[in-house]
Amino acid sequence: MIILLLLIPLSLLLLASAIWAFFWAVRSGQFDDLDTPPLDILAEDPCETRSTPRHEP
Repeated sequence: MIILLLLIPLSLLLLASAIWAFFWAVRSGQFDDLDTPPLDILAEDPCETRSTPRHEP
């Protein structure tokens, strides 16, 4: 039962830090654009020019 005297304040501290991190993320604009990043994966990369010729077998 003594361990509860340590675990309850520790869990409250963890909860408070998670709430603080969430509000910090909202205020700093982390959740402003939720649609574009998944679409960026589907976009074509620009063609890269190679300085050395490609040798294909």
